[in-house]
Amino acid sequence: YANKDGHCCGEASINGKPVKFLLDTGATAVSMSSAEARRLGIDYVAGHEGASSTAGGVVRAWGVTLNSVKLGGITLNQVEGVVIDGDSPPMVLLGMSALNRIAHQEILAATFVALDQRIGRVVVN
Repeated sequence: YANKDGHCCGEASINGKPVKFLLDTGATAVSMSSAEARRLGIDYVAGHEGASSTAGGVVRAWGVTLNSVKLGGITLNQVEGVVIDGDSPPMVLLGMSALNRIAHQEILAATFVALDQRIGRVVVN
């Protein structure tokens, strides 16, 4: 859905726990605050510590691997994530590490349906 500012938002789950997200094609990875990571039970300090450039400047961040990201009927495993020190962003940013994989799955699914239709059958998994 589009929020009052026209941004695309929705609900998903990360590692089996519900989250609200903002679709962000400018984010390289699925990104979240350290407060959100703690709520989700992500041991981000065990990740790779570094820095991340945000709209608010350069901040301390950790690279992590999310076990699963589920959006609707699509589940992605082992998704690149970034945990940003502090309380921002206020919701998970669904970045390109997930969006590229979702787009890839949708393109593959559409290709298989088109191929199946060309040979006269439709296979539903």
